[in-house]
Amino acid sequence: VQLVESGGGLVQPGGSLRLSCAASGFTFSRYIMSWYRQAPGKERELVAVITSAGGSTNYADSVKGRFTVSRDNAKNTVYLQMNSLKPEDTAVYYCKANFIVTYWGQGTQVTVSS
Repeated sequence: VQLVESGGGLVQPGGSLRLSCAASGFTFSRYIMSWYRQAPGKERELVAVITSAGGSTNYADSVKGRFTVSRDNAKNTVYLQMNSLKPEDTAVYYCKANFIVTYWGQGTQVTVSS
């Protein structure tokens, strides 16, 4: 089982990034997929969730209207489109797969700074 995040990096405030999480080793289409983030010295927090078929999404208040979660079950991939990024969005971003068991990716660093 693998969840591999990519797409992180350094971006200026107001910029955009698109994170990807590629899954393998399990039946991706059955799993609820989530994005979490963890900033230095803070607890890991839920950012966005998408149901197995992609019909429903939910977001943390802090990212509503700026972030969009989506998935492509044919590609076993979940995405997080992040727009209007702020310095407080700086964190390591993780994807999580949850159905009967839970799997986590290794994380990708997002740094928002001028």
